[in-house]
Amino acid sequence: MSVERTGVYPGTFDPITLGHMDIIRRGAKLVDRLIIGVTTNPSKSPMFSLDERLAMVRRECASISDDIEVVAFDALLMDFADSVGAGVIIRGLRAVADFEYEYQMAGMNQQINDRVETVFLMADVSLQPIASRLVKEIALYGGPIDKFVSPKVCAEVTERVEKIGRKGS
Repeated sequence: MSVERTGVYPGTFDPITLGHMDIIRRGAKLVDRLIIGVTTNPSKSPMFSLDERLAMVRRECASISDDIEVVAFDALLMDFADSVGAGVIIRGLRAVADFEYEYQMAGMNQQINDRVETVFLMADVSLQPIASRLVKEIALYGGPIDKFVSPKVCAEVTERVEKIGRKGS
């Protein structure tokens, strides 16, 4: 009898990008069950509410695998991982700056809970420049974001920008 391998892919996903989706697709192949933990980050100003982001991520992931679960969490990542029985944290890396931050976080997380491993997946070369923060910034200035997010997410971001108003106009 084999033990189910559960992984967690945490993030704010504000909005979920094609880069996130690449990591989700690839991460889902590494574990039996992937839990996408959507969280709030006190240092970020979200464009979408937690409920909106949960719905967005669920919709975008619906066709990938039945073994993906999307849940909200508001706790230390290692406590969340323990609560869902995860042995692996999946993180995407785009550049050296990501690595430095993620390496430090992985070290801290290991000090908190050494039963959970962090696995880094390099972003696909074509997706490396994509960051939710930049997608929002481009959209707020009226630039095209269709190369960075799915058509549905593009429409949602565009609609939100129309509500809150563009910058520089």
